[in-house]
Amino acid sequence: MGRISLTKRKLSVVLAYFLIYFVWGSTYYFIGVALREIPTFLLGALRFSVAGILLLAICVCRGEKVLYLQLIRRSAVSGIVLLFVDMAVIMLAQRYVSSSLVAIVASSTAIWIMLLDVPSWKKNFRTPTTVLGMLAGFIGVGMLYMEQLSLETGSAVHSEYGILILIGGCISWALGTLYAKYRSSGAEEVNAFAGSAWQMLSASALFWICSLAIGECSEMEVRSVGSEAWLSLLYLILFGSLLAYSAYVWLLKVRPATEVATHAYVNPVVAVILGVYIGHEKVSALQLAGLAVIISSVILVEWRTRQNTADYEQK
Repeated sequence: MGRISLTKRKLSVVLAYFLIYFVWGSTYYFIGVALREIPTFLLGALRFSVAGILLLAICVCRGEKVLYLQLIRRSAVSGIVLLFVDMAVIMLAQRYVSSSLVAIVASSTAIWIMLLDVPSWKKNFRTPTTVLGMLAGFIGVGMLYMEQLSLETGSAVHSEYGILILIGGCISWALGTLYAKYRSSGAEEVNAFAGSAWQMLSASALFWICSLAIGECSEMEVRSVGSEAWLSLLYLILFGSLLAYSAYVWLLKVRPATEVATHAYVNPVVAVILGVYIGHEKVSALQLAGLAVIISSVILVEWRTRQNTADYEQK
């Protein structure tokens, strides 16, 4: 029974990584499609409120306790910092810098998580291999977008304000991730799913407030929204939030935060691949090299983190 349980646990971890690596990476494409016809804050409000209600209903049907103050309070903090602030920061930063630069700076989230994860410093910094792997992943993301960035420098508006806003958003996501790991809903795996539901509902409340405050609801004509936008929203609700975000919160409970943070490097890879096969974009030799660097860095960080954890636990 113990071996079966261990195998089931490993399969769950593999599935969770698939969701945050590949499914989460695909959401960039569907967000772009949905934003063509659905206002930004309203998109966030619809996405996270529906996903949160569905996940909360699933938890209730499974007989889990979801209505107690400590869970709601802590989940609200991490949900607002992780979901609402992160998306708001990206939207604000894009007023000052190009989307390529946004992608490059946002990938530094993985480095910030490693630096701010104080309880895991002894495991993460036992050898320089983990640090080198994280830095290599960041360089790989830069290689993915370097050519596009050089083409946009003439038309995009670059400003130190945009960089500072983005760095603040990365730090916010890192702090929210670590709060969700260590404080948000306790160590129990059951609470991780109920907690992610309350996180999404808390973020959606602020999205609704912002959307109503700037009049997005009155501006949008529901009948004019096409099927592609609605299907993209459905994908974001079911796969991007209900599955992938819940997997992210659960992984933070069972795996080191530095290892989970490698999704920040893999997501741009998935976005580029989708751009090639769906958007018919071209891939250069530099981008292929960047893909190779990112994949190598993720493998290196995964292996080194497992080794550090095993060595640390033996002591």
